[in-house]
Amino acid sequence: MASSLTCAGVVWAFLSFLCAAASCVGFFMPYWLLGSQLEKSVSFGTFRRCSYPVRDESRQMTVMVEQCGRYASFQAIPSAEWRICTVVTGLGCGLLLLVALTALMGCCVSELISRTVGRVAGGIQFLGGKCLCGEGMWASS
Repeated sequence: MASSLTCAGVVWAFLSFLCAAASCVGFFMPYWLLGSQLEKSVSFGTFRRCSYPVRDESRQMTVMVEQCGRYASFQAIPSAEWRICTVVTGLGCGLLLLVALTALMGCCVSELISRTVGRVAGGIQFLGGKCLCGEGMWASS
């Protein structure tokens, strides 16, 4: 199997893939914030939630729906900050995954990744990481 990467490049490729996979899993899991409401355990992330209150009109009271799911629409996400966080984190995960998969392909295909392509990919990966780290700024609002 021919490779266009050095040993350090191969290690970078596999670590990049593991980090991108962990970021994507974290993005899709609804366990960003944990707490309780109406004596039930609740959690939610940028676009998923578990155990949330719903108004039951037949009984004229608020009940807890004990299941996980996405918000019905993008506008149903509770605040503008969380909507921005969803978009920015999703873009960051996408960029990280794109670079990681390209780097893994470089392990198998010769002459795929040159020094310039490696530098550009590292820059894109840095930007993707900044998108993921920058979301904390929005979440604290």
